Amino acid sequence: MAKKKTDTGNETPAANAEVKKAKPAAKKTAAAGKAAKAPAVSAAKEKKPSSKKAATVEIILKNVEVYSRFTDFDIALFKSGKHYKLYEKLGSHVVEFSGVTGTYFAVWAPNAQYVSVIANFNGWDRGSHPLYVRWDGSGIWEGFIPNVGNGETYKYYINSSTGEDLEKADPFALRWEVAPHTASIVADTFYEWKDGDWMANRYGHNGINRPYSVYEMHVGSWARSVESPDEFLTYSQLAEKLVPYIKEMGFTHVEFMPIMEHPYYPSWGYQITGFFAASSRYGTPQELMYLVEKLHEAGIGVILDWVPSHFPGDAHGLYKFDGSHLFEHADPRKGFHPDWKSYIFNYGRNEVRAFLISNALFWLDRYHVDGLRVDAVASMLYLDYSRKHGEWETNMYGGNENLEAVSFLKEFNEAVYSHFPDVQTIAEESTSFTGVSRPVYTGGLGFGMKWMMGWMHDSIKYFSTDPLYRKYHHNQITFSLIYAFTENFMLPFSHDEVVYGKGSMVNKMPGDEWQKFANLRLLYSYMFTHPGTKLLFMGCEFGQGNEWNFQNSLDWHVLEYANHQGIKAVVKALNELYKEEPALYEKGFEGDGFEWVDGGNANDSILIYNRKGYDEANELIIVLNMTPLPHYNFRVGVHSKGKWAEIFNSDAKKFWGSGTENIDAINTETVNWHGRENSISITIPPLGAAIFKRVKVVPPKYELKK
Repeated sequence: MAKKKTDTGNETPAANAEVKKAKPAAKKTAAAGKAAKAPAVSAAKEKKPSSKKAATVEIILKNVEVYSRFTDFDIALFKSGKHYKLYEKLGSHVVEFSGVTGTYFAVWAPNAQYVSVIANFNGWDRGSHPLYVRWDGSGIWEGFIPNVGNGETYKYYINSSTGEDLEKADPFALRWEVAPHTASIVADTFYEWKDGDWMANRYGHNGINRPYSVYEMHVGSWARSVESPDEFLTYSQLAEKLVPYIKEMGFTHVEFMPIMEHPYYPSWGYQITGFFAASSRYGTPQELMYLVEKLHEAGIGVILDWVPSHFPGDAHGLYKFDGSHLFEHADPRKGFHPDWKSYIFNYGRNEVRAFLISNALFWLDRYHVDGLRVDAVASMLYLDYSRKHGEWETNMYGGNENLEAVSFLKEFNEAVYSHFPDVQTIAEESTSFTGVSRPVYTGGLGFGMKWMMGWMHDSIKYFSTDPLYRKYHHNQITFSLIYAFTENFMLPFSHDEVVYGKGSMVNKMPGDEWQKFANLRLLYSYMFTHPGTKLLFMGCEFGQGNEWNFQNSLDWHVLEYANHQGIKAVVKALNELYKEEPALYEKGFEGDGFEWVDGGNANDSILIYNRKGYDEANELIIVLNMTPLPHYNFRVGVHSKGKWAEIFNSDAKKFWGSGTENIDAINTETVNWHGRENSISITIPPLGAAIFKRVKVVPPKYELKK
């Protein structure tokens, strides 16, 4: 059984600890007395004397002792922006010093003239527990407070150089109070992990030539307690329900929308204040680790949404942390986001880069996360993003690229892949910026994958069109293959497409009820057979009729109806097909993994293409009919002679389709078609997808003779 490392660090003992002889019942110091009266339960307790001789010695400690986990090398790395494990140093850490258990506090506030710990244990007294500023110009304030342990609630009082009085939560706190409360809590991330098999073989699950089908979800609204619909499920409760569901549906990964601590629930987690803390709305850090562990045990990878693009201006958060623009860029043209009314990190500041990269590695390290989906990358890359003329300034070369952000993203990806080569970073990037998912050494940003936003918008627009008029929009559905291999693309139908009046996925589809559901089954079939990895937002997998509402549970009750059962069944079948057929994933990012058979039949709105893997015997033929008109005796050219069998049909009755299928295997004929010497004659279902694979020829067994 592998144990997760506890917090470790290079500890510098206090130089001025006083050791005095006294009787065992001697009076405690004022600091110890205040700690003893703290309402929070402290994990730090006085140790009993081990012998009579020891009983005559008591350590007399000040309220705050000089103590540090930083070495000179740590400080040099921090100043240069190369310290990628700051979570082992900054923040609050329960340690033992001079035989007494207490907590070491360290915070970066270079423009402060006074910093103290205010907490339950000292009655939120700003003057009782001042921290010591380091002598090396790092701007770090630190100190050891005896008899303070896990569970203690605290903040930092900061008196800025301009005279402002600030009360700030700890940027490196591992746990926060449940919102709307805003204080930090002394905590640890120790956990007895039992996912050693997954971690040892993670590369096989996470490689870009492996099936990669992601279930995107919002923890607070996936499901609620039936008895108490206003209460959230805890991470532990979620594990009992979510893990078997994702396994049943066949998704290879789950992606959680941000679970880092955020004060405003309607932000969906994208306005983060506690970057190192799992949201206390849903439980403790260890409960989240339990959820990750159970997903791993079921063979399911875990991706977290990560938001290095901006943060909110809440008074207790990062904004003007020490009275100055410490984390955000001071120039509002670079430091303020006009759309989200939030603040943009200063990517040119070394300490801020170290903060962000340390945060990324923290989730991969302490929580065994398998990937990070980086939110709003486009907003980071461009100085003129969402800004009018005159509201932005060009870079040193006269361009609109944010060179500091570009440099940061490259360094972030290099750090992630050097420390965790078996994970993936995924960019939500909506522009044509070159090389987002190409290695840094070739000039790229270094991401593993990039969301294919153009494909998503074109596909939804095409499928929203009445089938009668789709022949006039044929290029919308074929255009993606022109650029499909310029990046390692992930095909997303994300949460952004089912909110703010955009309608649910099924209600984007035209036609009567049958046609709506047939169209949606066809759209998902197109998605799973198109090159690239896949992402589907929760509720879309069973055709929820309402838009996503983060205040409520998904509409699970609709699964009482056959049409919704059919959508769920088709997504499950597509996930299984995706994992079983190497042609659908082995060359998902390579041009020779795809070949048009007929991409120009706009009049019939029919698409036919091949998907290929490393073995030509695994080649598939995909036929998509974008109209409700079935076709019989429709000829399709094939490369290989033999029998071809239909292995999937979205119009099957088990999916609530009409049942227009190719039941028997089909022999090839030597009829030249689609530029191929051989062809097959098939039936094409209405608003349906049919997938064919060549039947393997099994040589007859030799009979044993007596």
